[in-house]
Amino acid sequence: MPDYPKDMYYNPNVPLTFSNDPQLSPDPSKPSLIDLQTGNMATPAVCFYSPKLKKGFILLTEQQTRFGNSGISVSENTDRSVASIQVSAPSVRKLRAGFGDFSPSGDKAADWKTGDELTLNFKLFSFPANSIPDLLKKFMEVRKSLSGENNPRNLLPMSKQVEVGTGLIASRWVEAPFGKFYAPEGGNNFQLGWVGGMMNTFAILSLNDAKERERVGLEFDFVIDKLQGKSGYFYGIITAAGKIVPERQHKDYPQIQAMVRKNCDVLLWMTKQLMLYKELGYGKEIKPKWEEATKKLAQAFVNTWKKDGQFGQYIVPETGEVAVFNSTAGAIAPAGLAVAYLYFGNKEFLEVAKASAAYYYKRDVEKQGLTTGHSGDISQDADADSCFGFLESLIAVYNVTKDVQWLEKAKVTAALGSTWAFSYDPIFPAASQIGKNKSNMAGSVWASTQNKHAAPGICTTSGDYLFKLYRATGDKKYADLIRDIQHANVETLDMPEKRTTNSGFGAQMERIQLSDAEGKSVIGNYYPGFNIWCVTDGVFMALELPGVYVQTDTKKIYVFDHVEATLKGNVLTIKNNTAYDAKVSVFAETSKQAQTPMSYVAFAKWPKVEVKAGTEISINVK
Repeated sequence: MPDYPKDMYYNPNVPLTFSNDPQLSPDPSKPSLIDLQTGNMATPAVCFYSPKLKKGFILLTEQQTRFGNSGISVSENTDRSVASIQVSAPSVRKLRAGFGDFSPSGDKAADWKTGDELTLNFKLFSFPANSIPDLLKKFMEVRKSLSGENNPRNLLPMSKQVEVGTGLIASRWVEAPFGKFYAPEGGNNFQLGWVGGMMNTFAILSLNDAKERERVGLEFDFVIDKLQGKSGYFYGIITAAGKIVPERQHKDYPQIQAMVRKNCDVLLWMTKQLMLYKELGYGKEIKPKWEEATKKLAQAFVNTWKKDGQFGQYIVPETGEVAVFNSTAGAIAPAGLAVAYLYFGNKEFLEVAKASAAYYYKRDVEKQGLTTGHSGDISQDADADSCFGFLESLIAVYNVTKDVQWLEKAKVTAALGSTWAFSYDPIFPAASQIGKNKSNMAGSVWASTQNKHAAPGICTTSGDYLFKLYRATGDKKYADLIRDIQHANVETLDMPEKRTTNSGFGAQMERIQLSDAEGKSVIGNYYPGFNIWCVTDGVFMALELPGVYVQTDTKKIYVFDHVEATLKGNVLTIKNNTAYDAKVSVFAETSKQAQTPMSYVAFAKWPKVEVKAGTEISINVK
C-alpha cells in the first residue's frame, strides 16, 4: 500500500486513487493493455456496458485447457479507437501482477505437435442495457451458466463452527495495564473494527455465558475510555503499551487519523450488541456510558455528512475533520445510522442514513460500477468489503423504511458483490494444500484489485443481508451466494480430518491463492500463520444464518447448514452426514411473515434441533 502524497490530505477534490493495478493506460504515449491469467479472476469473464449502443456484453470462458490456466487480455490500439478482447491458451504474459506491483511472468508458450488440438469453450451474451446496473444484474444471472452449478461440501455443522470459533476468540483474552479485551489481529495490540475488534464480542456475547459476558462489558469500557475522541469518532489502533497508532499520516499533518470504515463497523456492531444484551434479558447490565458513546458516534457521522456531504476515507477523531476524502469507505455508515435510529429513535440518524445511501449508490454503484477503499491495507482500490458493506446499508435502510426503492438498489449491489466471489470451483495444483484437500472453493471472496487473492468470507460480517434479500424477494440466487461463501469458509478451517493452516484446530488463513501474484509455488497453498477475522467471520455466518429456512405455506425450504433437509407436509427431516453432532437452527415462517423485516438479533430465538453425527431426525414444523 503506497503512502498518500500531501495533496491527497484535506482535499475534497482529490480524484479516486488506486495502487499500481492492471489498467488501460491513461497515457496516450504508452501501450494500453490489461493482461491477466484466469487465476486472477473470480469468474473468467469480461463484461462491458456501451452507453452509446445501449447494450451490455458478457464473455464467459473456462479457467483451464490442457495447457493449464488461460489468458484474458484487453488491449487498445495506438489512437484508442479500437479495443480488443483476447482469450489465449495457455496464458503467456510479459508481466504478472503482484500486490501493487509487476514482475516478469515466467510464462511459457506451448509446444505443438502435428495432430494436436485444443478446444476453448465460451458463452457470449449481448443484450439490451440502459445502465451499468443492467449489466451487473445480467452478470449475476448468468455467471454460472458455463461452469454449471458448483458442489459445496457438507463438512462441519454450524453449531460446531460456533463452538470451535468462539473458543479460539475467547482464548485470546488479554489483560493489559491499559485495558482488557479479546485480541483481534496483531498479537496483543488492539485493532478496532475491520478485522474484528469490538465485533468479535458480538459472537462471544451470543454464548449467553456469565463469565464471557462480563469480559464483553470490560471491552466496552476499554474501547470507550481509551479510543473515543472528542468528536465522537474512535481511534483505530492502540498498542500493548497503550499508545494510539495513526492509520494514515503525513509529516506535514501531525493529527492522528483513523479509518472511517472502522468507525462504521463500531457504530453498527456496538448498537447490535446493545440490542443483543436486551434480547438475551441482560439489558440492566448496559452501562449508560455505552449508550452515550454509541449515540455520540452516530452524531459524529451526522455532523460530517452535514458539513462535507460524504464520510471520506480517513478522519481525525479529535476534531471530526475528514483527512482523506473520496472512496466508499463510509459504505456501512448508513447501516449503522439506520440501526442506531431503531435503538435510539433519533430521526436525524435515519435521514442521514437515507441521504448518504442514495449518494453512494448513485456515485459509486450506478455511475462507476465499483465501490472502493474500504479495507485498511489498500489505497482507494476497488474492493469486495465496500460492496458488501454497502449492501448491508441498503438492506438496513429498507428494513427501517419498508421502501422498495432500497430493495431494488440492494439487488444491483448484490449483483456487484457476486463479481467478487468465485462463481465456480477453481482447479488448484494437485500437490498444493487446497488441491490435496480437494476443497471446493466457490464462494471465496476476492479481496481487492490491489491484494490479489480470495478470502474465506466477507471481512468481517455474516452476509446475512443476502439472506434477508432472499427472504424479501424469494430469489434463490441471493441465498446461493451466501451459502457458497459460508461453505468456502469452512473449507479453510483447520480440523483434525482436514489440516489447512497447521496453526491449531479452528484456525483459518485469509489467503486463498489461485493467482501467481505471490509466485507460482504459492498457488493453492495457505500463507503461514492464521487470521482471527476469518474465524470471527465464520462464527457470524453460523450464528446469523439459519441452519434451515422453511416457509410453511409455500413449502419452500433452503438449507444453509452442513446437513440435508426435506419437508413433507409439516414434517421436516434433517440428516447429518458429518462427523460431528449438530444443533441445527430452524427458522420457520409463512410467506406473508417473510415480507416483514426481521430483528437484527432474531437468531437468538431460533429453535435448535439436535441431530447426532450420522443420524437423521424428523420434527413437526408449524
